[in-house]
Amino acid sequence: MAFKFEELKVWQRAVNFTLAIHETTRHFPKEEMFILTSQIKRATDSIALNIAEGSTGQSKREFRRFLGYAARSGIEVVSCLHIALKRSLINQEQFKELYQEITEIIKMIFGLKNSIKK
Repeated sequence: MAFKFEELKVWQRAVNFTLAIHETTRHFPKEEMFILTSQIKRATDSIALNIAEGSTGQSKREFRRFLGYAARSGIEVVSCLHIALKRSLINQEQFKELYQEITEIIKMIFGLKNSIKK
């Protein structure tokens, strides 16, 4: 692998999560396309993108900052999942599965962030 971030398990998991969200949102109604569908997909993509951007050619301080952005995007995804559940766009089982995965990704982000010395 050519770039440092490609070896990070958290980045790999975040990229895989984008596929789960993409597949889930394919079943959302068309009226949500430019609302919740767009929002949750952008937030999910931002997790992997911020990990990648922060890891490449940045100082440790900058990397920690970008990991913070990635974690906040993860929290945004959690909120979107709650909204999707309330709007009956996903069922309880889908919510639970996606919620568990994003929770683990956020934990991994904070673990990586805490492992990087200032």
